[in-house]
Amino acid sequence: CVAYYFAADTCLIISLSSYPGDEDLYLQQAVVFIEDAIQYRSINHRVDANSLRLYRWYYSRIWQWGLGLTIAVVLMLAFIERPSSFSYTSDPRFRPPPWEPPCGLTEGIEIVCLIIFAIDLTTKSYLIGWDEFRKCKWLIAYILAISASVIDWTLTLSMYCDQNLRVRRLIRPFFLLQNSSLMKKTLKCIKRTLPEIASCLLHLNLSSCFFTVMIPAYSLNRGYSIFFILFSWFGTYFLMNLLTAIIYNQFRGYLLMSVQASILRRRLGVRAAFEVMSCQGRVFIVSPLQHPPKPEYNSPLLQRLQLVFSHYYVVIVGNAVALANVMCICTILVLDSEKSIAERDDYYMEVINCFFILYYLMEMSLKILAFGWRGYLSYRNNIFDGLLTVCLLVLQITIFATYRLPFPKWNPASRGLMSLWEMVRLVNMLIVVRFLRIIPDIKVRKWCCWVLGVPSFSTYVKRPLYIVMSNSSMETITNNFTMECGSYEQLGYWPNNFDDFASSLVLLYNIMVVNNWQVFMDAYTRYTTEWSKVYFVSWWLTSSVMWVNLFVALILENFIYKWDRSVMCSVADVERTGYETTVQLMFR
Repeated sequence: CVAYYFAADTCLIISLSSYPGDEDLYLQQAVVFIEDAIQYRSINHRVDANSLRLYRWYYSRIWQWGLGLTIAVVLMLAFIERPSSFSYTSDPRFRPPPWEPPCGLTEGIEIVCLIIFAIDLTTKSYLIGWDEFRKCKWLIAYILAISASVIDWTLTLSMYCDQNLRVRRLIRPFFLLQNSSLMKKTLKCIKRTLPEIASCLLHLNLSSCFFTVMIPAYSLNRGYSIFFILFSWFGTYFLMNLLTAIIYNQFRGYLLMSVQASILRRRLGVRAAFEVMSCQGRVFIVSPLQHPPKPEYNSPLLQRLQLVFSHYYVVIVGNAVALANVMCICTILVLDSEKSIAERDDYYMEVINCFFILYYLMEMSLKILAFGWRGYLSYRNNIFDGLLTVCLLVLQITIFATYRLPFPKWNPASRGLMSLWEMVRLVNMLIVVRFLRIIPDIKVRKWCCWVLGVPSFSTYVKRPLYIVMSNSSMETITNNFTMECGSYEQLGYWPNNFDDFASSLVLLYNIMVVNNWQVFMDAYTRYTTEWSKVYFVSWWLTSSVMWVNLFVALILENFIYKWDRSVMCSVADVERTGYETTVQLMFR
């Protein structure tokens, strides 16, 4: 007997085929469904005899603890790999040469961990089946992460461990993320919250270098202090509290919705167990809500275009193109940062923008062709893309009508209400806003794993990213020289560096908690590149602004939920509810 059970939101699809003499199998299926209900797991998996044995082994305590230990080991390798963190101090002035592991030691441990991850992926994919595997983006990303890690591991061995940048270090936190349903739920919350806090973060980003702007102006006139005091109060207190309110408003009820979804999983599991025991052979099908039907074309060419541009991979390609457009804009702006407005040549910026705007227009037209007007407008992302694409097209036509077609050294005189430079800036702003379309497509065991997991994920990735961005070090600045008061050198911040993984974690933590984090930014900007400013400001916004408010919002929500439950229920009901379920378990 082979039976499959599918649970999707409120839909339950059960297909059973009965054979005489399979009472033991039915009993085993019912037991597994009850276990799924107790643990709030999905009942969407194979339930034949062999699969049931494999399923119960996979969720056994031995395998789950072993998988968690493997994830911990592969994350701890960063402390041993070159440059090793095995030294009693991180101060480059007094630090002795650290112990370096022999080539092949950490690589051997890592390949064992990757093999265990591959076994975990294979088992999980087999249990849920091919159809459900194709729908699970986390498992597809799991395959890509393991494959990329194996390729980078092979390159390391082929170069005799003399590889400066290990790409697989950036991938390792994904193994922790993929194995934690709490962290996945957290990323889903962040995805829902990001659109509303983007504007607040923009204002905070503009006010993050407040004192560097205030002091020169205040030295010219005392009156500037009034403006800057009002500005700091608005940015620091009003916007920060507004940001907390927005995040809390987004998270209100999220705990309750998660509990309701978990209870629904439990009910589905219990119902499936009883269906196996008493309703063999029945079929229950509930059709989900669908988008409007696609138009039908007689032309083979149009049918082919419809098939291609209605696929989800078109969205992925569009996100990649939008990211490339933003990166091109950032690169040109960085190159022109040291030039005056009169010295800048907007020709290359305008040509790049024209190319990408034409691509956006083509993408919108082909999507309308594939889905039809009603189908195209049934997706909120398409409405957002379409409006911004039309605005970009109108603005680009206005630029051509006012300043003619671009050419090298193209810098015509100002005409109309806006200069060419201002219109190009407006185009760039709309392109960056359009890049926010990628936010809804981002699908990001215990409470300690949730609290520490997501910030650790960011911290783990930040250190290799800085090495890529700076491509330099501060080893040459330890000689004697004149020190400016209040600088990195005068304050003795030498132990705070990116020389090894452990010191990098301490440095990022210090930036998160101390008030004078701009000292680190100034030092690394002077001794490396201007990209350090982008790096440190982004980390400050992520850690000090977003995570702190996120934790406050969730603590408040958890407290309010427990308070409401204790007030509305009797003492006996509270004790019985606490015995039957826990918040940590229901979040799984």
